Amino acid sequence: MTGYAVEINVAGNEGPILAPAGLSSPASASTGCTITGGSVRRLTEATTGQEVLLVTPEAAEVAFCYGFSGQPAAYPEAIFHPAPSRFTRAAEALVDEARQLAGQGDALDRAIRLARGVAEKFTYAHPEARFNDGFDHVPHLGCGLTEGSCVDIHTYLLASFRAAGIEAGYVVGIYFREDGTSAGGHCWVVTRIGGAAQEWDISHFLRIGRRDVGPALNPRGGFRVPVGHSMGLSLPELGVAELKLLSEPVVMRDGLPERFAQKRIRHLLPAL
Repeated sequence: MTGYAVEINVAGNEGPILAPAGLSSPASASTGCTITGGSVRRLTEATTGQEVLLVTPEAAEVAFCYGFSGQPAAYPEAIFHPAPSRFTRAAEALVDEARQLAGQGDALDRAIRLARGVAEKFTYAHPEARFNDGFDHVPHLGCGLTEGSCVDIHTYLLASFRAAGIEAGYVVGIYFREDGTSAGGHCWVVTRIGGAAQEWDISHFLRIGRRDVGPALNPRGGFRVPVGHSMGLSLPELGVAELKLLSEPVVMRDGLPERFAQKRIRHLLPAL
């Protein structure tokens, strides 16, 4: 695979902008993020050590260009070592169920059984109320189907993997459809079994009516670009604690991050 870049353009007149800095993966090494239209302050996220960008806009539009070499790399070690937060602590009942679903035997087989068990709990949607709203942990889901987005489903999957003793992390980035268009942020889960990384995207299996989940990112086709990782982020200098995730540039208003109502996302050469 040759090198490529992804550009995200947002308005520069709404306030300071917080953005991820880019992420290396087995698919491609990150070469960083170049910003035009604003001055940049580079912060270190307190729980993972990853770099986060705070941009003061100086133009009507700010562009974030994420570059990738096309050469394979590795996910950062920190992705597999979560800091305690309401997005990583699992309810006791969830821990018990995850261990039971995973069962015994080969580690990858255990992970597949567990992922398929989680898939049976969800239907893909964007509900106003999330299944973990109001909890200081990831609650156990009983019988029946629960509506959930990629964020919700993979929060539950991540907690389940870790409860079963499987090394796992949470990846955030941008998803491009097969036609090259993108609606914005997306997330998926990565495990590390036998020293190799496996990537999981239950939400996209569910969106095409499948529950035979396996370690594959592209059941719907398209293309994913990782830009950051983990949940429950903390930036003490900004007064930000337990930020759910940072998958794309957001505007800071009164110390709180808000998604831009409009943004333009382009995949630069080679074309999809």
